[in-house]
Amino acid sequence: MFPHFTFGAFQHTIERSGVTDIQHFAFQLGWQAWQDNAWKGSLATMKIDAHQHFWKYNEREYGWMSDEMDVLRRDFLVEDLAAVQDPIGFDGAVTVQARMTVEETEWLLSIAEKAPRILGIVGWVDFCAENVREDLDRFADHPKAVGFRHVVHDEPDDEYMLRPDFLRGLGILNDYDLTYDLLTFAKHLPVAEKVVQQFPDLPFVLDHISKPFIKDGTVSPWDDDLRALASYDNVACKLSGMVTEADWGNWKPEDFTSYMDIVLEAFGPNRLMIGSDWPVCTLAGNYGEVMGIVVDYIKKLSGDEQARILGGTCAEFYRLPDE
Repeated sequence: MFPHFTFGAFQHTIERSGVTDIQHFAFQLGWQAWQDNAWKGSLATMKIDAHQHFWKYNEREYGWMSDEMDVLRRDFLVEDLAAVQDPIGFDGAVTVQARMTVEETEWLLSIAEKAPRILGIVGWVDFCAENVREDLDRFADHPKAVGFRHVVHDEPDDEYMLRPDFLRGLGILNDYDLTYDLLTFAKHLPVAEKVVQQFPDLPFVLDHISKPFIKDGTVSPWDDDLRALASYDNVACKLSGMVTEADWGNWKPEDFTSYMDIVLEAFGPNRLMIGSDWPVCTLAGNYGEVMGIVVDYIKKLSGDEQARILGGTCAEFYRLPDE
């Protein structure tokens, strides 16, 4: 389904697992069957949160946490995630960078090495740097390094992703068996489409449905721009980060229905994955409430379609190691 699930990427995955030549040949013979059932291993039975964060709070590095975000001004680590996941039956997560430093990527990978619950890390490198390939080389073979992102929506230039040096960096990322998370506001969707057009073989995933104005009930032009981006088969989408775009203290599940209807129609269940954006989501609700928005919404779908959104798509898209 996603571009890195080509035979070349599959071969790279096998090489990383250290199998013998005979096993490798057997894998070649069984490639098509594996591709047809890529997400149907033990990971498919897991419920995976496709988007959450860790941090050790300090004011200098997390200055974006204003006084109204005081609930976030503490450490959030693996044991805290387990405490909120276990009661609702979620088994694992993909952890996404919160700081734009290479040290953040190193730190998250060090956490993931000791935590089976953390299935993959979406880190950060400076895509505009001349040495971006060196940084990617450092991380690409780590079994839990699954992708990278840049906090585009904080850049003052709305067309930041069209900078030649940034595009050069994405072109280098395209040489690896990795993915890119699109962190954008609704206004950035046309720019994201221009970027995706240039990299048809790079798997992209849209974070937080691109943050439409849910609090105001505004749909247009977000809906048309989202559909345009979804027309590219190498783009997936996270049903995440919605509560913080609503009225934090007064939202109800129905506030999100029309937005999820549009996303489901645009991407289909096979390109959607559930995400909490924990602990940021705690600004507006607890973990169970936030995940329940999506879990309850998709009950109208078939069992297989629900399984895709609750873990299968995430496992396939990020090529998560099956431990």
